[in-house]
Amino acid sequence: MSSPNTSPPKRRGRLPKAKEAPAPAPQPQGEVVISIPLTELHPFPNHPFKVRDDDAMKETTESVKEYGMLTPAIVRPRKAGGYEIVAGHRRKHACELAGLAALPALVRNLDDDTATILMVDSNIQRENILPSERAQAYKMKLEAIKRRGARTDLTSPNNSAKLRSDDEIGAAMGMSSDTVRNYSSSPPPTRAAWSG
Repeated sequence: MSSPNTSPPKRRGRLPKAKEAPAPAPQPQGEVVISIPLTELHPFPNHPFKVRDDDAMKETTESVKEYGMLTPAIVRPRKAGGYEIVAGHRRKHACELAGLAALPALVRNLDDDTATILMVDSNIQRENILPSERAQAYKMKLEAIKRRGARTDLTSPNNSAKLRSDDEIGAAMGMSSDTVRNYSSSPPPTRAAWSG
């Protein structure tokens, strides 16, 4: 008696093609917006632009209530935990007033000087900026640019040909470097000036 053959029949010729693995899902390009709880968001140190509960803030809050936050904030991770707001202090406040628990944001790893320059540039074009706020902002940006351009190679002959920081800011803002120097050399306002 022969035992039944339990092995699969032998194939002759070519082996079937192996199935190709599916292509990996495309990864998001560039930055990704994430929702961050408001309790994890902290203000930028020495932020020169005050957040006011004025008519513009009321309009922003109503817009947030109706449509949600349409423009994400820009934040950076803090060493102490949470995130530091680079651009979006007013948006955070509008979310608080609208009763939202989180703010959409782009998270960027920025050094202090780059964060300062971005913070100033993202706010300086607003219409209702006090001269004292503008002065403090230009001073912060001027100091950040000077630190970024600090001479680290004492043998480099090209450093003397660099534009002055105030010239760079003036050109970017459409004003003279003298105006930038006047703003940045203004003394900071007193607490009494803010309450008026």
